[in-house]
Amino acid sequence: MSKTHTLYQHGTLALLVPGLLDGTITMKELLKHGDTGIGTGEGLDGELIILDGVPYQVDHEGNVNVVNDDFTLPFANSHFAEYKRLTDIEELSQAELDKKIGAMTSANTFYSIKVHGTFTNIKTRAVKKSHKPYATLGKTAEDQSIFLRESVEGTLLSYYSPQIFDGAAVGGFHHHFLSDAHDFGGHVLGFGGATGRVEIQQFDTLEQHLPIHNKDFMNYDFSDWDILGEIHNAE
Repeated sequence: MSKTHTLYQHGTLALLVPGLLDGTITMKELLKHGDTGIGTGEGLDGELIILDGVPYQVDHEGNVNVVNDDFTLPFANSHFAEYKRLTDIEELSQAELDKKIGAMTSANTFYSIKVHGTFTNIKTRAVKKSHKPYATLGKTAEDQSIFLRESVEGTLLSYYSPQIFDGAAVGGFHHHFLSDAHDFGGHVLGFGGATGRVEIQQFDTLEQHLPIHNKDFMNYDFSDWDILGEIHNAE
């Protein structure tokens, strides 16, 4: 089976909700499963985007840093890139882009979208790293920085997950961004217009990896949490 048909995911969004924010995979290990991806660091330390095998972190001050092999993450997606052209777009908002892509593919499988081009009025965020004892996802995410660019060239890297996987991942689209100049990026909150080339890579296999050596995760009782409600509020 081709590795390019597999989406690798470490951790789940659900484990972030009560504040299980320990880094449980190293960047070195994550990169064995893909040269492209997104994630967040221990304690929600910024927003990660991996392009061409290089892991970039957008920190809460807006700096773009290349992280070391020993950088750890509680949650990440990665895959080996083999994108194919889907379409070209002109001045589409985030909602319009999501709708257009949705009309051109199936909602019942995982896929990644990569858009390179010019983005206007794009708003991103990154969270400040927290330390043990961790607060909940909702509380930790309140300490976020918002960044805005009127016009910027760069790459939108997105993963789509079917709604039945909501909670393990983000049901629907999960967008991250990195500027070509490597001076702007983060988790995308929205944009006014995107113009450029849209590429797609579809997966038939989800490889879900869980942090079984982390005692906090293994012993936690999730039953009292409204996991989906908390995720949607934070995302």
